[in-house]
Amino acid sequence: MAIISIHEATVRFGGPPVLDGISLHVESGDRICLLGRNGAGKSTLLRLMAGTAVPDEGAVAISNAIHVELLGQGTVADFNGSALDYCTQRAVSAVDAEKILTKLGSDPHALFGTLSGGGRRRVMLAAALAAQADVLLLDEPTNHLDTEAVLWLEEFLRRSVGSLVLVTHDRAFARAVSNRVVEIDRGEVFSFSVGFDEFTQKRDELLATEQKQRRTFDKKLAAEEAWLRRGVKARRTRDEGRVRDLLRMREEYAARRTRAGQGRITVERAGKSGKLVVEATEISFAYPGADPIINDFSTTIMRGDRIGVVGPNGAGKTTLIKLLLGELAPLSGTVRRGANVAPLYFDQIRETLDPGKSVIENITGGDDTVVIGGRSKHINAYLADFLFEPERARMDVGYLSGGEQNRVMLAKLFTQPSNVLVMDEPTNDLDLETLDLLEQLVLDYEGTVIVVSHDREFLDNVATSSLIFTRSGEILELPGGYSDWSEHIAERERATLEAAAQGEAKRRAASAPGEKAEKSRNRERKLSYKETRELDALPELIAATEARIINLQHELADPALYQGGGSEVARITRELAAEQEKLVAQYARWEELEALQADSA
Repeated sequence: MAIISIHEATVRFGGPPVLDGISLHVESGDRICLLGRNGAGKSTLLRLMAGTAVPDEGAVAISNAIHVELLGQGTVADFNGSALDYCTQRAVSAVDAEKILTKLGSDPHALFGTLSGGGRRRVMLAAALAAQADVLLLDEPTNHLDTEAVLWLEEFLRRSVGSLVLVTHDRAFARAVSNRVVEIDRGEVFSFSVGFDEFTQKRDELLATEQKQRRTFDKKLAAEEAWLRRGVKARRTRDEGRVRDLLRMREEYAARRTRAGQGRITVERAGKSGKLVVEATEISFAYPGADPIINDFSTTIMRGDRIGVVGPNGAGKTTLIKLLLGELAPLSGTVRRGANVAPLYFDQIRETLDPGKSVIENITGGDDTVVIGGRSKHINAYLADFLFEPERARMDVGYLSGGEQNRVMLAKLFTQPSNVLVMDEPTNDLDLETLDLLEQLVLDYEGTVIVVSHDREFLDNVATSSLIFTRSGEILELPGGYSDWSEHIAERERATLEAAAQGEAKRRAASAPGEKAEKSRNRERKLSYKETRELDALPELIAATEARIINLQHELADPALYQGGGSEVARITRELAAEQEKLVAQYARWEELEALQADSA
């Protein structure tokens, strides 16, 4: 039974309808990934489902038996209180709200009004999760989250949320949490009862069928127009009917909404940089009055490298990039930059956008042309490469969706010459097609790319190497993208556990008179009363140790921990290692006592 039903709903904002007579049902247990190009109406559809917007035509029915919670695109302008105070307005449990805030990388006691836009979004997400809604509507929930928080959110949504509708640019995230895909295309909605991976194939098949049908229609329309031009008089009833059919075909053709063309991103390039881009040797840095954020770090970046930078929020990723490119000076160590290095910063472009001016005015100042690759190009043709139709290009930037604004930034970015591209979370809010374009641009870029991103699939596809800020405070440099370094870290953790197990085995071997003698004695006696009690208690002890390990790992994943200096990080890291060794010993003792019990049975 549907818990949210939309029936023939139409929404207009001027021009063609954003949603054009759509019908859609959300069933209990649905986990819908809502897709569509930027500006297609995804956020509008979420607001309809939440009941915070009403259609111009049609109806929306929301079951009275359910609680719906929406995380929209914007941020709350202000709130007088802490992050936890904000959450507890809707939270079922203040304790749960505090835990969720911590998992998402937010300080529960920070004043809401002092937080950045990204910080406020994390608090708003925590509030939505803590409300324990029956249906959760999330618009780009992974924006401003680091990788650890995204992984935690995936698990939370799978475990704790009954029905879900989300808009996301993060393909790995969508793949992990959704069981159904709904796409908005030219005002219509298309529902696919498949997972994210199968959606692309189904969508391509649907588009191919549509193109075939349109070619058949166009051929028939052309033939009927030719018939009419030949001067046939529509005197007979049959001919009059044929003319009426032709008029209907003309109306259908005029109302047709053609899918926007494929984008294409090109870059204005500076001359080549030297082969060496930057070399850092044992650099350290700390902000005044704070502990060092970068410690004795060394790296060499060569022309053509594509480097992903990953780590918790506040770990020092942006600081490191500023050190490497000369915007900050290290307190110790040296940074040597190569010849003719011309960096271009994606995030700085954001600050130059004027929401009160049109897309064209923001990019060219109002000129009709832009110079790309040494050649003049009409601004409409250039913006079409970024999927902007002429009427959209004349709109003020402030009226565009978040993803469209990011496309404006990309369009403005690539009019400026560069040979080092520095991008901080460039994938936020982008639709899948623009993501594909951006990936291809990064792969084809002839210079050097440094990209900070939590988008695991994006990093897998573009990065030749990664700089990883770990939970212990060190910076690892590893080849490849997310999957490569994730496996590396997992292997290190496995090695730690194996080493602890081997150490425990050696200790037991050294303290025993010999394995054979021990087994012989075991066969000669039963478990003592004390050993029986110990065996009975071990499952609870093991569970407690495992819970403690998980808590310590979560503490190490908390970005706030790294703002307090390295001593606390080192303490928790040592405690975690000790608990892991204890767990190995407990499992070994459990197996030993169970074997003794079996032998004496």
